[in-house]
Amino acid sequence: MNSHNPLYFPHNTRRPAPAIENRTPMMRAPMRVLTSQSLFVGEHEIGIEHHGALYRLKITRQGKLILNK
Repeated sequence: MNSHNPLYFPHNTRRPAPAIENRTPMMRAPMRVLTSQSLFVGEHEIGIEHHGALYRLKITRQGKLILNK
């Protein structure tokens, strides 16, 4: 039995999405964008405190970002 195939679950009761004309458009606030350069200011790692926990945001050797708790 393929447990990843939703066709095997007859109790799946998905409802069709309402027609587009019935939807009201949602207004979203513009997202605040910061450059990594302005965050790191020459460093390769910074700390972020969130709800009492310290997270570390690091720039890897390949230039990617990694967030660790």
